[in-house]
Amino acid sequence: MAEGQGKFSLPTLTAMVVGSMVGAGIFSLPQTFGRVTGGVGALIAWAIAGGGMLTLAFVFQTLARRRPDLDAGVFAYAKAGFGDYLGFLSALGYWTVCCLGNVSYWILIKSTLGAVIPAFGDGNSAMAIAVSSLGVWIVHLLILRGVRQAAALNTIVTVAKIVPILTFIAIATFAFDGGVFAANLDGGPALETQGIAAQVRGTMLVTVFVFVGIEGASVYSRYARRREDVGLATLLGFAGVLCLLVLVTLLSYGILPQERLAGLRNPSMSGVLQAIVGNWGAVFISLGLIVSVLGAYLSWSLLAAEVLFLAARTETMPRFLAAQNANGVPSAALWLTNLLIQAFLILSFFAEEAFLIAMKLTSSMILLPYVLVAGFGLMLARGAKAPGRGAEFACALIATIYTLGLVVAGGLDFFLLSLCIYAPGTALFLLTRRQAGKSVFTRREWLIFALVVAGAVAALTALATGTIRL
Repeated sequence: MAEGQGKFSLPTLTAMVVGSMVGAGIFSLPQTFGRVTGGVGALIAWAIAGGGMLTLAFVFQTLARRRPDLDAGVFAYAKAGFGDYLGFLSALGYWTVCCLGNVSYWILIKSTLGAVIPAFGDGNSAMAIAVSSLGVWIVHLLILRGVRQAAALNTIVTVAKIVPILTFIAIATFAFDGGVFAANLDGGPALETQGIAAQVRGTMLVTVFVFVGIEGASVYSRYARRREDVGLATLLGFAGVLCLLVLVTLLSYGILPQERLAGLRNPSMSGVLQAIVGNWGAVFISLGLIVSVLGAYLSWSLLAAEVLFLAARTETMPRFLAAQNANGVPSAALWLTNLLIQAFLILSFFAEEAFLIAMKLTSSMILLPYVLVAGFGLMLARGAKAPGRGAEFACALIATIYTLGLVVAGGLDFFLLSLCIYAPGTALFLLTRRQAGKSVFTRREWLIFALVVAGAVAALTALATGTIRL
């Protein structure tokens, strides 16, 4: 391929970041924040999340510049810094995040339609799962026609889905009531006794969920027209999405009391706009959500297949996942991706709060890849002698502390549940090592594997005894 021919430009890479980040989460922020915190807690939460994720964005930018040879994105950094097995776990975790995120999108679409089609219920009824499954395989056929064609469609959809969000922000700004906002500052009677620290802690997995996708340009770095565009696209996409997230959250506190926000049906942004302009507001946001989520679904399907494909090419996943069809699409990786999404959709039928569980498990699964990226950035900055080393080291250190702190703040339950995926998924690593004719684990990797298995056993025991409930 000639330089620049068929490659992704800066706007396309930025659209990949925005398209990956803006999905279901932003449309649910009024309710998900209203359930756990007030205005002050929300401000603190976004300051922590925004600052932490900004440093992580800088780490991605630095790594794109310092290690242009690592063009496979998230897992490549983990493998280069911490060895084959942790590189594999990063790839497996990131791929699973893509699949879980897509499941949450289908659940929210059907929950939205459930307001007018009762058979869809809360998005995980038998009818909802059947229709969602049909959608999974329709998108599958679309992507098989070509990655670049799908990426072009993603750019169009990204622009289209920002329109209803900006419309919401404009209307909510004019309708903003300072008195209502002031009454919501401490969280109202239901939350003020919990204290700000507990309120902020309750938002941590939510903020992670809405920022997942910040690495989108990094995953697609091999398609970039210019390598330096990868880091810039990450920062531009992050800055724009952060502004949208903060405005949607805080403006909602100036429209409805906290207890009403907490009781809204998702997508709760539609309930807020309905309170301002009437029923058409709910319909408008619901349509915007469907466009947004379908666009995000397309982005994450592309990312999931790309991660497996690149992992297979670098001997991190089994060789069969490197197969491509005549259109240059990683078809084997796409098939495995959609089979896992299908399995998760079926399992969602048995969950009481399917969307919330998918959101929190997605957030928990992404933490290991993020911790390893930040840690590799810290290692690289510590050994660098080039100008700017101090700033790079500070950003990487803050990003590492932030991502490790999220593991603690997210709670033990979902961390253990994530190990139930990492442990059996290691079978793919065993197959990969066997194909390469290499020993399975180093001594340190045996210890890591033992800890993963022990955590998975603990999670399954907790599920069986009811200590952890889905």
